[in-house]
Amino acid sequence: MLVTTPTNIIMDKLKKFELMEKIGRELEDLKNSQTAVLQKIGKIEVDNMELNNAKLENKLGEMHQNAADILDSIASILENFEEVKNNFGDKNNIAGLREQESIDSIK
Repeated sequence: MLVTTPTNIIMDKLKKFELMEKIGRELEDLKNSQTAVLQKIGKIEVDNMELNNAKLENKLGEMHQNAADILDSIASILENFEEVKNNFGDKNNIAGLREQESIDSIK
């Protein structure tokens, strides 16, 4: 039977928080990528104003709206996830656990 020691508990909480930080960074990267997609569609829409291609105008408008909806969804998920991560960090005193981990590694 595996006995969970305080050191194991500290490590589990720190690993979970580090994974939460990683996911937060990935969500932020996803948001930035989606913003770039939205900007690219906008540039093509502007260029098409001169060209006046009806099919492009119709499809790009749909794509722009879909990309904007996805960006809104990502932003909402990211905001909620950051709140969950911060609450977890506060509840589990992650700063203190990291300090304790540093002290233990010196011993």
